Amino acid sequence: MSTTLTSQVYWHQSQVNQQNRANLNGHRGCTIWLTGLSGSGKSTIANALDQRLYEMGTHNYVLDGDNVRHGLNKDLGFSEADRRENIRRIGEVSKLMVDAGLIVMTAFISPYQSDRQLVRQLLDEEAFIEVYVQCPLSECEKRDPKGLYRKARKGEIQQFTGISAPYEAPVNPEIVIETDKVSVAEAVEQIVTYLNNQEILRTEGKV
Repeated sequence: MSTTLTSQVYWHQSQVNQQNRANLNGHRGCTIWLTGLSGSGKSTIANALDQRLYEMGTHNYVLDGDNVRHGLNKDLGFSEADRRENIRRIGEVSKLMVDAGLIVMTAFISPYQSDRQLVRQLLDEEAFIEVYVQCPLSECEKRDPKGLYRKARKGEIQQFTGISAPYEAPVNPEIVIETDKVSVAEAVEQIVTYLNNQEILRTEGKV
C-alpha cells in the first residue's frame, strides 16, 4: 500500500466490541490455525471440529486452503511470494472474523514460520491457537488423497511442500496432534479440551 493511500485510510471503531459479542455468543472469538503437510489431516480435523462446536452451540467457520483459492486468492500461485501473500490475506480475514466474535478454523499448510508468526501478531495473544497437525511424510504420502505427492515425485508439480519446497515445523505451538497415532475424534477432543481450559468456550452461562 502506498504512503499516500495509507494516509487516507483510517480504522473505524465499532460501537459493538469483541466483549459485547462474546457476551452475546457465550464464548470468545479466536483463530485455530491448523498447520501441517498435505495429507496430514488438517481439513478433516477442522471440519470435524466445526461440527463438534456447532453441536455445542458456538458460532464458528472453517477457512479451507483449497476453498479460499477458488475465490479470495484465485489470483495466487504457489511460488514462495504467493504462498506468503496467501497466508497474509487469510490472516487478515481471520482477524475480521475473530473481531465479529467467531471461532475460526483454518486449514492451510502454511509452511513458513515467519508467516504464521505474522498472523499471530495480528491477533490478541490468546486469540491465536497454533495447532501442529504432525504426521510423518511417509504416512502423508501413503494417504495422498489428491495424488499430489505422486505428481510431485514425478516432477509434475513444482515447489511442493515436503518434496521440493520446505516445511518449517512450529517451534512452540499451543497444540500438537499426531494424526498417525490418534483418531479424528480424539484430535477434536484434544482441541476442545484446550479451548475449555483456556476458558474460550463457556457452555453454561455467558462470558
